[in-house]
Amino acid sequence: MRDDEAGPPVATITPYQDGPLLVRGAFALVTPDGRPIETRRGTIALCRCGKSAVKPFCDGTHKAINFRSTP
Repeated sequence: MRDDEAGPPVATITPYQDGPLLVRGAFALVTPDGRPIETRRGTIALCRCGKSAVKPFCDGTHKAINFRSTP
């Protein structure tokens, strides 16, 4: 849903400083070719550092490798 539309957003994505992207709400996560990725939860953390062993999800590796995001 766009900002100029009435009603609450369908999903929110929050980038955490030096950490993952938190996705909350109603969303669909799919592979590049459109196949669904099971999430099992209404809130997920997506990897931003590229080193997670469970990509696309965050496993906390960003802390061990001292990942720093740009503002």
